[in-house]
Amino acid sequence: MTIIETLPEPELLRKQMIIQAALDTILCEEDYLRYHSFDPSWGPNVSLAKIDNGAGDHLFILFAPEGTLLKGFDHESELSPYANDEEETDPGIYEKFPSTLVHLLDDAALEREVVTFCIWRETGDTSWKKGNAEVSQDVDGSGFLIGTIFQTAEDYVDFAKGYYEQQFPLAIISQIYQGLPITAEMIQTLNPERDVEEALKELALLGL
Repeated sequence: MTIIETLPEPELLRKQMIIQAALDTILCEEDYLRYHSFDPSWGPNVSLAKIDNGAGDHLFILFAPEGTLLKGFDHESELSPYANDEEETDPGIYEKFPSTLVHLLDDAALEREVVTFCIWRETGDTSWKKGNAEVSQDVDGSGFLIGTIFQTAEDYVDFAKGYYEQQFPLAIISQIYQGLPITAEMIQTLNPERDVEEALKELALLGL
């Protein structure tokens, strides 16, 4: 199975990204240090999830009525525009990219040209598509970056143990993955040093 085949349906992916952003909000008070973030009001009817590992790699996921797209950048990939003298984007990355989704990358903050892979799914499609489909997921970084979308509580706990250098209770994180309301008690258990009221305000902005 390729990494693209592991991607869930767009609505489930959106929910998973909100959950991971919520957990990072609880575990990390400084928003610029968070691995996962989510902005439900990025644009008119558009929400944005972001994965940023702080090492120069990122994954933007945009959700819109027209469809969903993932734009990733692995700074060590040979497809990086900085890996060639002209600093040009590989033309195959946006090959066959649907015109209905092009406008989603208009915002300069999304750095359209800083990219090593692009995956999309228009509304009504039954599968995800990728530019440069023949390029290995190990070459373009999609295997690495999509692998940082943690689809289960167990995977998130494993990630958090390494990233935050401590063990977190699987039971509580499983409840959050199941969609249970996040309580002050949960926040205090996960991060005793967190300002609970501030965390709850930030979680409300995520729609939780």
